[in-house]
Amino acid sequence: MAPSHVLRCCQRGLAWIPVIFIALVVCWSYYAYVVQLCISTITGIAEQIVYLTFFHLSFVMFVWSYWKTIFTKPANPSKEFCLPKAEKERYEKEERPESQQEILWRAASNLPLYTRTGAGAIRYCDRCQVVKPDRCHHCSACDMCVLKMDHHCPWVNNCVGFSNYKFFILFLAYSLVYCLFIAATVLQYFIKFWTLCRRKSAENCPKNELNDTQAKFHVLFLFFVAAMFCISILSLFSYHLWLVGKNRSTIEAFRAPVFRTGSDKNGFSLGFRKNIAQVFGDQKKYWLLPVFTSQGDGLTFPTRLVSADAEQAAVPVHPEPSKSVTDVPVSPLSESQNRLLNNEQHVVNAEDVPADHPPKSAESETFTVSMESWS
Repeated sequence: MAPSHVLRCCQRGLAWIPVIFIALVVCWSYYAYVVQLCISTITGIAEQIVYLTFFHLSFVMFVWSYWKTIFTKPANPSKEFCLPKAEKERYEKEERPESQQEILWRAASNLPLYTRTGAGAIRYCDRCQVVKPDRCHHCSACDMCVLKMDHHCPWVNNCVGFSNYKFFILFLAYSLVYCLFIAATVLQYFIKFWTLCRRKSAENCPKNELNDTQAKFHVLFLFFVAAMFCISILSLFSYHLWLVGKNRSTIEAFRAPVFRTGSDKNGFSLGFRKNIAQVFGDQKKYWLLPVFTSQGDGLTFPTRLVSADAEQAAVPVHPEPSKSVTDVPVSPLSESQNRLLNNEQHVVNAEDVPADHPPKSAESETFTVSMESWS
């Protein structure tokens, strides 16, 4: 039997087949559009310039974003989420899950953690030996824990997560623009070549028609490929735009994150504008460029106060028997979380006080107590 590392290398090599396939299709589409259509088929100089200019703009942005999605390394948990050496040895020696959880509770007391397992326990990766930060998951294909993991995409041979999620969205957007532009501009020549192919005799063929050359096969096939990819990419791009608007990952869309108060699929949603800024950043001039502008560090995320959802009732979390709700370690808030919670708490306090019942002052409460004791 071959060694495990040899099998691992073979798996890594085979994983690049989808990427190579996409690269070959893109290279052929460039040759078919630029050489066979614009140079060999189109005769008008102005039409050639316009087509080639917009084609190369979409082509460059598509390749740039695709490259960044493939070769951006997934972000991993920092060293502070690793167990200390002594605690790790104790954890490995313990056989009882209750004792292991006690070790994890102590280690997580100073970590900014807000999500739990379905049973209310600390999320821990035995393979990477780290306490999982919020929205972090282990990828079996990459064999590592990935911050804000969305999914592992075979078409980019990489994990889509916090470090490259913006690049992945732009890759879908520019690939859709690329396919739409090709399909729209090739359509009229596709119809002409298709009509030419259906001619049965030269007598019925009008003059000044397109020449029956090898360009027709490239143009016909180019339209079919562009239309096929356009339909498939449109559905995927629309779904991920919906996820961005809800501030969810693909994993969280199928399995809602669990907080101390229960599962809440909208637990990380901050409103549409803030959700968009979480992925694309605050400066809109960089939104369409495949450069990293996402907010945060991937380890901590602002959460909303309300956990109840009209579409999905909250599922109560049952912590360990030896720990009550008050014993759950409350982690320090980040700067963005403090600002968000302070703003929302100020609004809630202002709405809780009725207009016709102003809050009592300390003097009025003292006077009431004195009258009751006198009587």
